[in-house]
Amino acid sequence: MDATPTTATVDAPPPNDPAVQPTPTPSDASAGARYRAPPPDVVKVVDAPPSPAIIVAPDGAQLVQAAYDPLPPIEVVAAPFLRLAGLRINPARSALRQTSHYTDLTLQRTGDGATTAVTLEDGARLNRPTWSPDGAALALTIEGASGLELWIVDARTGAARRLIEDKVTNVIGAAYRWMPDSRALLVRLVPPRAPAPPPAPTVPSGPLVQDTAGRAATNRTYQDLLETPHDADVFEYYARSQLAIVTTDGQVTRVGPAGIYDEARPSPDGRFIQVTRLTRPFSYVVPYYRFPRELEIWDREGARVRELATLPASEEVPIQGVPTGPRRLSWQPRKPATLVWAEALDGGDPRREVDHRDHLLRLNLHEASAAPQELLKVQQRFSDLLWLDSEEAAIVSEYDRDRRWTTTRVHFLARERAPVVLDDRSYHDRYGDPGWPVQRERADGTWTVVVDDGWIYLDGSGATPEGDRPFLDRLHLERGEKQRLLRSPADAYHSFVAFAGAPGPTGRPLLVRRESRRDPPNYFIESAGEGGAAARPLTQFPDPHPQLTGIEKKLLKYKRADGVELSATLYLPPARAPGERLPLVIWAYPREYNDAGTAGQVRAAPNRFTRLGGTSPLMFLLRGYAVLDRTAMPVIGDPETMNDTFVEQIVGAAQAAIDAADAEGAIDRSRVAIAGHSYGAFMTANLLAHSDLFRAGIARSGAYNRTLTPFGFQGERRTLWEATSTYVELSPLMHADAINEPLLLIHGEADNNSGTFPLQSRRLFHALQGLGGTARLVVLPHESHGYRARESVLHVLAESFDWLDAHMQPAAPAPVEDKAP
Repeated sequence: MDATPTTATVDAPPPNDPAVQPTPTPSDASAGARYRAPPPDVVKVVDAPPSPAIIVAPDGAQLVQAAYDPLPPIEVVAAPFLRLAGLRINPARSALRQTSHYTDLTLQRTGDGATTAVTLEDGARLNRPTWSPDGAALALTIEGASGLELWIVDARTGAARRLIEDKVTNVIGAAYRWMPDSRALLVRLVPPRAPAPPPAPTVPSGPLVQDTAGRAATNRTYQDLLETPHDADVFEYYARSQLAIVTTDGQVTRVGPAGIYDEARPSPDGRFIQVTRLTRPFSYVVPYYRFPRELEIWDREGARVRELATLPASEEVPIQGVPTGPRRLSWQPRKPATLVWAEALDGGDPRREVDHRDHLLRLNLHEASAAPQELLKVQQRFSDLLWLDSEEAAIVSEYDRDRRWTTTRVHFLARERAPVVLDDRSYHDRYGDPGWPVQRERADGTWTVVVDDGWIYLDGSGATPEGDRPFLDRLHLERGEKQRLLRSPADAYHSFVAFAGAPGPTGRPLLVRRESRRDPPNYFIESAGEGGAAARPLTQFPDPHPQLTGIEKKLLKYKRADGVELSATLYLPPARAPGERLPLVIWAYPREYNDAGTAGQVRAAPNRFTRLGGTSPLMFLLRGYAVLDRTAMPVIGDPETMNDTFVEQIVGAAQAAIDAADAEGAIDRSRVAIAGHSYGAFMTANLLAHSDLFRAGIARSGAYNRTLTPFGFQGERRTLWEATSTYVELSPLMHADAINEPLLLIHGEADNNSGTFPLQSRRLFHALQGLGGTARLVVLPHESHGYRARESVLHVLAESFDWLDAHMQPAAPAPVEDKAP
């Protein structure tokens, strides 16, 4: 292993910067520890700028390259925020808390590759831009000192200007939507209000009281909920907005009264707005998106023309069920103002036996007295709805939770024809995935499936036993004929991004992302079916870390003892000497399957470019470790009872993974660590408690006491009281006395993921501490379920490297016994 010390100062601050300190020894560690950093070579990789994001215009004639900084400084992440109704709110800006931003925009024509820089102030913190439906402009918000500013960019010249002086808000819903004519936006303004939210009472008016009486409310362990009437008042203060139509020349017309609007969608003809308005009393047991609500239709001036439904708080939704009443509302494309939605026919309860679980309804708003009409019934749970571009035909997907099965059909609504099945397979069957229909944004802002002379296009990941080979097919809906237009070569990774213009003599030009093991991702224009030399490069993004191009990568395929086929990707550092056996880090995340066939499918892309960064487990390569990534940890069985054998299955998968890596002759099987995040951290603690396969473990942001998630976790459908023994058996806290390997626990202090309270890591650490185990607890200030601040990321890497370096050293040789002469 590389003997380079694993802790050093960050490149930027001077050596005596008090914010960056050497690694403390365990006896020095304390609650007041300073941020630390790994060695400079690691910091250099972390700080390497990522390639810009690509956002393609609706017609494909242009795109915008959006540069961003993925690791903001800690002062950005530490900015005060409120935790209300399942949201994180930045009170200084009346906006959702956001820690990462775009920093620079460049327009590029796909036809000739010409670029135009967007003129913005240096240091501006941009949110994701949105193309107008006609592709002539982009809208975006910029974080100003006191709120979100609405800006617009001319897509021809790159000139940017602030559109209005009013501040906008995105606390509930998007700050803006383009209107169908592309000449205006439907905007959420910060409404007139008191200069500050209601102050917290200094003396309570009484106790906090909640009642329950005979109602089963099996809610998950949501975080950041409202807790007091004052919380409700503050939530309302920041969540209220004033809808307005703002033209591209800056004219503002307010629409309706101020309120809390979860949704506000203009109809395709621009005459109506579908509004979802949240109402009191707010719930204290579910997030805002399950609060009481009014579903209404307004005209363009804000007058209510139709009330669709009044819905109570959704506090009693069954496990893996859906709320009753209208849901998933959308406007039907190619119709002026027809609203479509789904409603449950089983009371939202997946355990109820019925012939059809959902139906779709629609309502034509141009018929003032019309009643909603049933569009079609869905046998299983409705999951998705697309519309063809060429005729009135709906592509409807449904999901059978008992079989974990997905089915997608084309329903022809304007002619007599049987539905066409596009997809009918296990949800986890990647090999059988035919791809997803390619859509485009129409001039009225609606989205439809692209149809060219009866052909639709299917974009797929192309999973195979040798790894992913993405493809683009086209399917003729009348003839059933299928043609392959693009397939990634076996030694690279090419994937379809979007159409780059209108159809020509050779079909539609394709925007394709290309990469390989040694070539970083870049974008090319090519013709369908040609590729190769015919491809024209559009971008030339550099390798972010050329010093690491020697990383070895190999797809391993092997079997668990019970015959289940498994796979993982083995990475080896560039400096490995021939025949050298390295310590190994296994990174995994358990997944649930109904059958061994789909569980054994390869879920890897060995020919993609290896991009190191952030807290990726591949960063261990820089310290001389081998890494086994995307290590299959399937849990197979009846969805109702599969967790009864969770422990046995993950231990068997871990044993098989170690055996497979060892067979490659590249690892020292006596020095293997297990690591994971979230459910992978839960897996890590269980593997240490129930096996002796590992020398150490690293668990990030996990849950270790399942009695604290009593109404299900991950795919578990039973409650704690229905499967008590399983909940206890799967709780590492209950087996802390069996964790005899060193365990590093890392958690974000502000983790808002359901079930993974920071308390989970604290309690497991306290148990190990009380039992005399070897453990270390690192709580990252202001961080949530994932870690965003640069200082936090560097600290996690330093802690992780030091932990394994300390506990993964080669075993001391056994003493040689003196033999009597």
